[in-house]
Amino acid sequence: MLDIDLSPRGNSSATHGAPPPTPLAVPHEPLYEKASETMLAALGFTTVGLFLLLTMTRRVSVLVALVLLPVLAALAGGFGAELGPVVLEGLSTVAPTGIMIAFAVLYFSLMVDAGLFDPLIRVILRIAGNDPRWVAVGTAVLTMCVALDGDGASTFLITVSALLPVYKRLGMRPLVLTGVVCLGAGVMNMVPWGGPTMRAIAALKLDSSEIFTPVLPAMGLGIAWVLVASYLIGRRERHRLGALGVPVPRDEAERDTSAQVSGDGPGTMRAPASRRTWLTAFNLTLTAVLLVSLVLELMPLPVLFVLGFAIALLVNHPTWEQQQAVLDRHAKSVVLVTTMIFAAGVFTGVLSETGMISEMARALVSVVPASLGGHLPVLVAVTGMPLSLVFTPDAYYYGILPVLAETAGAYGLAPAEVARAAVLGQMTTGFPLSPLTASTFILVGMSGVQLGRHQRFIFGWAFATTLVMTAGALLTGAFTL
Repeated sequence: MLDIDLSPRGNSSATHGAPPPTPLAVPHEPLYEKASETMLAALGFTTVGLFLLLTMTRRVSVLVALVLLPVLAALAGGFGAELGPVVLEGLSTVAPTGIMIAFAVLYFSLMVDAGLFDPLIRVILRIAGNDPRWVAVGTAVLTMCVALDGDGASTFLITVSALLPVYKRLGMRPLVLTGVVCLGAGVMNMVPWGGPTMRAIAALKLDSSEIFTPVLPAMGLGIAWVLVASYLIGRRERHRLGALGVPVPRDEAERDTSAQVSGDGPGTMRAPASRRTWLTAFNLTLTAVLLVSLVLELMPLPVLFVLGFAIALLVNHPTWEQQQAVLDRHAKSVVLVTTMIFAAGVFTGVLSETGMISEMARALVSVVPASLGGHLPVLVAVTGMPLSLVFTPDAYYYGILPVLAETAGAYGLAPAEVARAAVLGQMTTGFPLSPLTASTFILVGMSGVQLGRHQRFIFGWAFATTLVMTAGALLTGAFTL
């Protein structure tokens, strides 16, 4: 964990209520003496600046920048002899996170393939009927359930393909669909295997429970707000429509939706109808047990997902051929995610072990007014969502968050507080709006909505979600004012 003392395997004493260690202490003295303090700070800022420049202009891939830039910086600082151990230390600290992410993606991808959410879609449409208010609320509920897999792309694919025909039949604007899906997916993106929390864990070398568990109450408030906001958006859409036209028969809407979401198509393995009923019940029970165990921290998260996926794979696909097909189908997404995690381990490992992060924080402390230093978590939370329109999630979490966390440490704040604040703001409600996130274009492209209209329509609601969750985090002590 990247803490104030830069000990990757240490625990933050500030997090557990003990007095914090001396701000910006440096444990690796032999490495640190290789370069002057000024040179270390300059190397750190140069590395981060080049990372932002190269990734935002798409000169190189994020993975290449995460690995090569810190290595070059370490060589320039005279740390060539220690480069191997430093990189290995960074890789070892993110290994549990990489394992968790890999098996979480596999698990929820399997659940989507198995049609776990199909009954929920039918129930939502049956309850919502033809009322735009409840259709919007149902859209939010469906989005938040599907978004449990932590993958924005799959969430948008499932929800838009399922509900766009319903919106068109009722005369509701696709803009409402993209807006409500944006709100629901943004809040659920806080799960430990989702983008923001995953990156924060990897960048600061924290445990997932240090970031996710304290913000659960704030996340609950965010979910409640999304339901209220969806109802208000739906009510406004109902007023716009005035009197509805000829109602769509519910069974027709359900039949069309079921066909689109069930995944009955080429290359998709589906159990026979007789077996699918009890499999759905089993998958629902297994998922509920897994999520409860996650919240109660009955086992480490990597262990929970390894066991959960193995059990789900055996029950849903009992033959060797079927199991191999599942792994082959989802291998690409797993590799893309896990390689990014380990590349981030190289980046943060080099910058922390060589003392660059520490000296960058010292430089920032010298220019940040003392009156604002103690309020850094709140500032990070409030400004995070607008900044998501400017910075890619990788640039923010891997390039900026470590410096913010170390700066906060100088004021006696635990890095975990800044991480929680970043997760509440940056990319949580901003990622479905950002032009720098590829999945955003899946959402607006499938819906036929222009990105600019989508941003103008939902920005205020999304920012309000961030404010609600920030207030909840302050009230529950996730971070301090």
